[in-house]
Amino acid sequence: MPSVREIIDYCNTRLGITEFEDYCPNGLQVEAGEKVERVVTGVTASLALIEAARDAGADLLLVHHGYFWKGESQPLTGMKGRRVRELFAAGLSMAAYHLPLDAHPELGNNARLGQLLGFPQAGPVTADGLLWGSELSRPMTLETLGRQLQVLTGRPPLLLSGGTHQVARLAWCTGGAQSWLGKAADLDYDAFITGEVSEASFHMAQECNIHFIAAGHHATERYGIQALGAELSDRFGLNHEYIDIPNPV
Repeated sequence: MPSVREIIDYCNTRLGITEFEDYCPNGLQVEAGEKVERVVTGVTASLALIEAARDAGADLLLVHHGYFWKGESQPLTGMKGRRVRELFAAGLSMAAYHLPLDAHPELGNNARLGQLLGFPQAGPVTADGLLWGSELSRPMTLETLGRQLQVLTGRPPLLLSGGTHQVARLAWCTGGAQSWLGKAADLDYDAFITGEVSEASFHMAQECNIHFIAAGHHATERYGIQALGAELSDRFGLNHEYIDIPNPV
């Protein structure tokens, strides 16, 4: 069986974590064991996911949203204390990859969303790799794009129309990237997809003539962590299971 450190070293290098200034530490956050036979992946290291990973017999939990975010209280008390206590009690190590897993050109959330939706020649349009774009082979209506997203994510997206135009140039950034709407408009995209929405998004979409689609923070960020888990399974011979904890946000 590979060690926790072997797997984490591989992930750190594969995802290029040193290239990012993030809001949280990327990599191993809780070390509760030495060897790994079974890995569980999920979006957020909630208590429900930890308990599900424990019940699945996992040795390592890999998530997109981990702990120790900038600005949050650091003591291991309350909710965070209960989560960490459960990890140690289960001998379950936990690692998290945030922006590196959004931006990665193969395994990233943005890359996987583009692939799964069949967007042609999808790729990053900003130097940090966080905003992606595609020139569609055939323009589609905002409503058609919304139906495609609903089929993939299993939930209806919020559609904010920015005009009567069809979507030929499409930009996206998974998760809570509603602040990128203005950048997408400046780059002359017809529509922008992200996970969450703010009150200002409605007015910006109308005034900048760009469609805005909020497809769910959790829903748009399921795919990168699954791709990472599958790659680790192939490379290290691990048992891998993705566990989805439903989240309407």
